[in-house]
Amino acid sequence: MTTKIIAVANQKGGVGKTTTVVNLAASLAHHGKRVLVIDLDPQGNATTGSGVDKSSIESGVYQVLLGEAEVKDAVIHSEAGGYDVLAANRTLAGAEVELVQEIAREMRLKNALEPVLADYDFVLIDCPPTLTLLTLNGLVAAEGVIVPMVCEYYALEGISDLVATVRKIRQAINPRLDILAIVRTLYDSRSRLSQEVTEQLQAHFGKQLFETTIPRSVRLAEAPSHGLPALAYDGKAKGTLAYLALAEELLARS
Repeated sequence: MTTKIIAVANQKGGVGKTTTVVNLAASLAHHGKRVLVIDLDPQGNATTGSGVDKSSIESGVYQVLLGEAEVKDAVIHSEAGGYDVLAANRTLAGAEVELVQEIAREMRLKNALEPVLADYDFVLIDCPPTLTLLTLNGLVAAEGVIVPMVCEYYALEGISDLVATVRKIRQAINPRLDILAIVRTLYDSRSRLSQEVTEQLQAHFGKQLFETTIPRSVRLAEAPSHGLPALAYDGKAKGTLAYLALAEELLARS
């Protein structure tokens, strides 16, 4: 199996991107896959959610993007999640300014990953909610995009923006990039709005819409404050089981 590099992105915030990255990574690792999580968000939530202390990072994605460290030397193993993390903290925000002057600045992550791809089955990239140079690096490195979204009408607008962005990047820089899947998060099956938005998504995206939905879950929301993926925090919670099912659906498509 060749390495699958997947960016998890949505230009709308609060849709569960980081929750999806951390819990999908833990679920894939549970299924015996070798997984690398790349935290491209200066908030570093995927880092802390994996049990890694942001303040103690000596080398992370910031140093890798600036060519000061190699990925193999910068990754930290998440004992709680069973996967590796290329960590981030607030210093990453400075990379935006420093990279502007660099040649092929949007290719930095892609080029840095090449020496370690054979070590992993999946690379999951947690992208910031805005289209920055960091997000661009993630989308240029990836071959597919998973889009977490909440079933609200404004969320449909956000997806159309992202689809347009992906199309531009595919035409200009990364011809293999495509929307891999859309995941409905914070899902309430009893809501008529959820059902109506689902019908629209099925009409527009067909099989790109994952069948698995991620429900609202207190345990999913609590897990990051303990520095744990949900699988390590509460293996029987409905949100945990949903991400295990999502991993199985992704593996079936890979």
